[in-house]
Amino acid sequence: MRTIKPKKLKKNGVIGIISPASSPEDITQIEKGVRYLERLGYRTKIGKNVGKSSGYLAGSDEERVKDLHEMFKDKIVDAIICVRGGYGAFRILDLIDYKIIKNNPKIFVGFSEITALQIAILQKTGLITFAGPMLASNLSGKISSFTEDHFWKSITSNKKAGRIKLPNNSKLPGINKGNASGRIIGGNLAVFGALFGTEYFPNDLKNKILLLEDIGEVPYKIDRLMNQLRLAKVFKKINGMILGRFVDCYEHDPSKNTLTLGEVMDNYLNRLSVPIVYTFPHGHIEDMVTVPIGINVKLNATKGFVEFNESGVK
Repeated sequence: MRTIKPKKLKKNGVIGIISPASSPEDITQIEKGVRYLERLGYRTKIGKNVGKSSGYLAGSDEERVKDLHEMFKDKIVDAIICVRGGYGAFRILDLIDYKIIKNNPKIFVGFSEITALQIAILQKTGLITFAGPMLASNLSGKISSFTEDHFWKSITSNKKAGRIKLPNNSKLPGINKGNASGRIIGGNLAVFGALFGTEYFPNDLKNKILLLEDIGEVPYKIDRLMNQLRLAKVFKKINGMILGRFVDCYEHDPSKNTLTLGEVMDNYLNRLSVPIVYTFPHGHIEDMVTVPIGINVKLNATKGFVEFNESGVK
């Protein structure tokens, strides 16, 4: 499918706020995030159902999908930022009218649980979305200059980012030396893997670069998730892999026998023939690179860098 790029966000643009998954435990984070956006000169429009809570969901499935539809249809809204991840995006995938999104392409930002929406949107419409900071999770408190700079450049400039400068000008460690290029897909490992077998999982993995990150999954669960992708032959179809950060992915109980995260990953990655880089600054971390899901990227596992070969906006 041909990819669609949304228009770049201009000064004084309108940013829509929706909660397609969970609400923050501290609802004032929404207000703080809005104030941050408005201090930068942007106008905001908050979804009618933002702030609601139904257990671990930000309101009913119908309420959450209604806000998503309305923000994409609203001609004055230039970009949409999700409040947070958590859980719940999965539940609305079959309730979304993807024609609304395809006919009204605009910037859509989130990560973690929001991976479900981003992969489904790319599969159904070809729209490039942004795995980047969210309102309550990232923009309501102190945000690092690295994250901030990369995020705003990603959605306000149609110039390609080129080689990604890492914090402290560091170099990414690599597995299976060499270069690989292709369209970047993926995001959160648990969410991406759970899409397998549905109509929302990418139907063509050839010439793709797979991005993976996660948080709070103990090693045996990472093992299960990686094995699912192995059995589905995902690793045999892709051109290369970028591993982001895996945060708090260790066994907390010292009495339990366990493999380490590194041992689990080595078991799967060392048998592959594609180039792989790891510890890329993306995921649940302070210094985060915003990744336009669907653009062409290049990774070099020999020299340890990632390059964005095009912008995510036009």
